[in-house]
Amino acid sequence: MKKLFFGTAGTPVSSKARSTVSGIERSRELGLGCMEVEFVRGVKMGEATAMAVKEAAERHGIKLSVHAPYYINLNSPDPEKTRASIERIKKSARIGSIFGAHGIVFHPAFYMKSQKSTVYEGVKNALQHIAVELRSEGVVVVLRPETTGKRTQFGSLDELLSLSAEVEGVLPCFDFSHIHAREGRYNTGQEFYEILEKVEEQLGRTALDDMHIHLSGIEYTRKGEKKHLNLDDSDMNYAGLLKTFSDFNINGLVICESPNLEDDAMRLQNNYIQRQ
Repeated sequence: MKKLFFGTAGTPVSSKARSTVSGIERSRELGLGCMEVEFVRGVKMGEATAMAVKEAAERHGIKLSVHAPYYINLNSPDPEKTRASIERIKKSARIGSIFGAHGIVFHPAFYMKSQKSTVYEGVKNALQHIAVELRSEGVVVVLRPETTGKRTQFGSLDELLSLSAEVEGVLPCFDFSHIHAREGRYNTGQEFYEILEKVEEQLGRTALDDMHIHLSGIEYTRKGEKKHLNLDDSDMNYAGLLKTFSDFNINGLVICESPNLEDDAMRLQNNYIQRQ
């Protein structure tokens, strides 16, 4: 059944232990519907643990996704670092697929003083290679480059919509807080409407039925994102955003990245439910 699920970026703060299985159990206790498994310091989970995570997620009805390691740059001037970045994405996908993760989120690249068009082509070629190899292995996931919060990073909304239209098996992770911080706008109901309308125009209704969203409060400067905040400590118009989600009847996962994690995840979920 299609639905919008809410959850945390990593194990909820109130979990009994820091393990992924404990996080799944706590998410269920809290009444949340999803959780993003954070491989941000490296993919340290083995296949046996991944199978235990799969069993726990299925037993508790929690949808899972993956955030690949932070140290990824598909536009590194060092070819070895680019190859290592590709391997980190593939390893995240292989382990994530074992426990049923549908989306593999990552920050794709930095511009590194390169022309934006050059970076775009390099990222596109890398993702085409990754997608083809994973499919050949039977690893069925969606690669989700994330909209980034700093203007030095590849990952504007328009770049990722174009990339997703060109590369099979790629869809954006829509971090609305990053979009707001990067652009200094996109924080009104009309602007949220424009984003989702653009998604539907460029990627079709199927993209709105398979959304992967990050959301939190955000502190930013003219250069973009500075740090994540709790929702009520920021100017993030999450109520207006949730209304737009409801108006477009989108489906997928909403992952909360606020410092208080489950508190804001439940705030988002409750606000959304009240609109249904």
